[in-house]
Amino acid sequence: MIVLRSLLFLLLQSVFTIAFVVLAIVAVPLPPLARYRFIGIWARVVMVMARYILGIEHRVIGLENLPTGGPAIVMSKHQSAWETIAFQLIFPPLAFVLKKELLRIPFFGWGLAMISPIAIDRAASRKALKELEAQGEARLAKGFWVLVYPEGTRVKPGEIGKYNIGGAWLAAKTGAPVIPVAHNAGRLWPKGAFLKHPGRVTVVIGPAIATAGKKAAAINAEVEAWIEAEMLKL
Repeated sequence: MIVLRSLLFLLLQSVFTIAFVVLAIVAVPLPPLARYRFIGIWARVVMVMARYILGIEHRVIGLENLPTGGPAIVMSKHQSAWETIAFQLIFPPLAFVLKKELLRIPFFGWGLAMISPIAIDRAASRKALKELEAQGEARLAKGFWVLVYPEGTRVKPGEIGKYNIGGAWLAAKTGAPVIPVAHNAGRLWPKGAFLKHPGRVTVVIGPAIATAGKKAAAINAEVEAWIEAEMLKL
């Protein structure tokens, strides 16, 4: 049954993605935030598919921790593709920090390009930090929150990747608060796996971390400590 459900989900998601990207051409002239909300329809439909085809639902703990005074920087655990979809519904409009290569993927990458991501060259670390700082400041000024996966790539449940400095660097430069996030999506939607398993994903949003006057390394360490401590509970 899991195999059939996973296959049906893959087929429907692929067909819907291609059709939606073609339809989304009408959103190109819209302002960035309006265009993001239009593209968000894709995420809503895919999450409905995940709920009723795969049997994957979710709960969010800590929504009250989201600040209301302006944009923030979300720094989250990264275990699967699930959170890249679900976070579009859980948080205010997000500017995703991602590899430039992802924008070249037919249909999927074209859709990504329409939601004002921060595309950086991760192969050039010094250049990537400058790109992140410049584009991040611009997105925050437009009202976007910035989403950073500090480990850079998806890690399996129970594993800890190296926490890169980029998100903390942007926070130190801008003074924007950081919202740490832990979740266990990789348990049901494993990295790179065809099979998805039914169950409930738990997303935990931590208290906002003040960044004014702090060094990037100190912010990064505080984020890592909170996320990994919360992961042990999940």
